[in-house]
Amino acid sequence: MDSNQKAIVGFVVGLAAGALAGILLAPDSGQETRRKIADKTKDLSEDLSGQINTAISKLSDYVEKVQSELKGVANSAVEKAKANVN
Repeated sequence: MDSNQKAIVGFVVGLAAGALAGILLAPDSGQETRRKIADKTKDLSEDLSGQINTAISKLSDYVEKVQSELKGVANSAVEKAKANVN
């Protein structure tokens, strides 16, 4: 994991811990506290899902770019080999 990924994970974990602490220390009823925890969990899950989808999209774009570049290099090598044979 690179430093950017570690920072993002740390931020998300800190955000979750802070939200949970805030909810647990609030003077609400148990039912209200459980509802708030469920809501925050859903929000965090949706945020994380969005981040994962963004990362997958970027990775997919990068893979396509690398594949295209490799095809170009391979085609160039084949053309040079053909030229050297003739």
